[in-house]
Amino acid sequence: MNGGRHEDSPLGDAEGTAPHIGDREELEVTDVRAEEDADQEYGEAVAAIAASGLLGDSEVIADVIAEPDATAELAEEVGLEEKMADIAADLMSRAPEHDVQPSTQRVVDCLDILGTPQNSYRTIHITGTNGKTSTSRMIAALLAEKGLRVGRYTSPHMHTMRERISIDDRILSRQEWIDVWEQVQPAVAMVDAASAKHGGPPLSTFELFTVMAYAAFADAPVDVAVIEVGMGGLWDATNVIDADVAVLTTIDVDHARYLGTTRAEVASEKVGIIKDGSTVVSAAQHEDVLPILAEAVSRHRARLLFEGRDIRLEDRTPGVGGQMISVGTPAASYREIPLNLLGHHQARNAVLAIAAVEAFFGGGALDGTVIEHALMSVQSPGRLELVRSSPAVVADGGHNPAGLAAAAAAMKETFHGPIVGVFAAMADKDVEAMLGILEPLLDAVVVTSLSNPRALPIEDARQIAEEVFGEERVREEYDLLEAVDMAASLAESMNREEMTAPAVLAIGSIELASRVRELFGKATRSL
Repeated sequence: MNGGRHEDSPLGDAEGTAPHIGDREELEVTDVRAEEDADQEYGEAVAAIAASGLLGDSEVIADVIAEPDATAELAEEVGLEEKMADIAADLMSRAPEHDVQPSTQRVVDCLDILGTPQNSYRTIHITGTNGKTSTSRMIAALLAEKGLRVGRYTSPHMHTMRERISIDDRILSRQEWIDVWEQVQPAVAMVDAASAKHGGPPLSTFELFTVMAYAAFADAPVDVAVIEVGMGGLWDATNVIDADVAVLTTIDVDHARYLGTTRAEVASEKVGIIKDGSTVVSAAQHEDVLPILAEAVSRHRARLLFEGRDIRLEDRTPGVGGQMISVGTPAASYREIPLNLLGHHQARNAVLAIAAVEAFFGGGALDGTVIEHALMSVQSPGRLELVRSSPAVVADGGHNPAGLAAAAAAMKETFHGPIVGVFAAMADKDVEAMLGILEPLLDAVVVTSLSNPRALPIEDARQIAEEVFGEERVREEYDLLEAVDMAASLAESMNREEMTAPAVLAIGSIELASRVRELFGKATRSL
């Protein structure tokens, strides 16, 4: 020992004292700076040599140098996928979105902590039984054509959860989704903890999706958000907005376990989105729905635009890949509008969309060019979508009797050769009624399976199908691609007319439509 230090200490300096922690930190900073300086000098030297022309075409070399590092990009992509997987795991651990809670308080509390982002833009709210997503897309397209920045929130998703939230018709990127998730997490944790303290559940999957959407739209920021309910209306997580316009597509029975077994019960939930002084744009409704709608409109002193009375589809001409429609509203008569979607039901949805956007802007007529450009280009994936030709394969997400009736009518007017169905559905649906609607349309049906715990087992689907169609018109195939190929072969073998073409209709659930889209390269499943 000498002066309290080891003579051979590697940390000792020439004076026999060890450097302080601060000295080591300064050395580390100096090393980092030196490394950065060296990298910069190297980069400048490479750029200078490339620009000199000594190695060939300087522009080509510069382009090569500027190319992103593939290894770094791959590492970043893997990191994003891991984060998205963690998010998906959190969401899957929560109550499923169809498990509706008779309260919006958790969503309100969470949004309050975040500074009420849902109040920073105007909104149009959409409910009904079928056609909500297609109508939402048309409304968003019309608003965008008017020059507004538009957020759109729809459900369920088909290929990635990120497609539920779109801004300017573009779904959130993985990084944007992660950013929004991390932004809302402190508020979510606080609300979950407060709910647990009182014996309540954490936010459900759909409640969390909704909070994220409202926060993302505020951050963008958007001028207007087009919001589709998840289920019902009154107690739906989305129903914490004060929408300028409430849109009701035709109301029928669906999700009976949660919304009721009669149209009147379902309507009582759906009209819950109507707010004081708003404009209500409603499709034609069944007689048992009318008094419930009228009472809600009166109670909220709302203005009602009703299909068949105030707004109407005046004419339509089906065409290849779409149709021409004429629409009448209190503000104008719009003639020969090209609509890039098939079916009478989509023409009616377009009426609602035009009327809703008119109302949003105060009730005046829209420029005809705006309507033409918006509806000529609008798309609605998985809604009577042609995913393959020769023979035609059409994917439709219809999943209740009313939805299948609309799809069947559109297929009948569009395809005049043999039509064979590929069918799969969820177990809680009225499958017998659904197949009963398809029976007059289809020459045969191939039942298939879905890898979903809620799906109807293929054996049960076949049994019901045989009761409706007869054994000779029913086939069974577990593999979806094989099922589509079987249906196509059947349709082609049945085709006897040279001037007609066979078709395949894949229908019964949104998941089936999404899987068929993926089979034919229309989308890729991802986080």
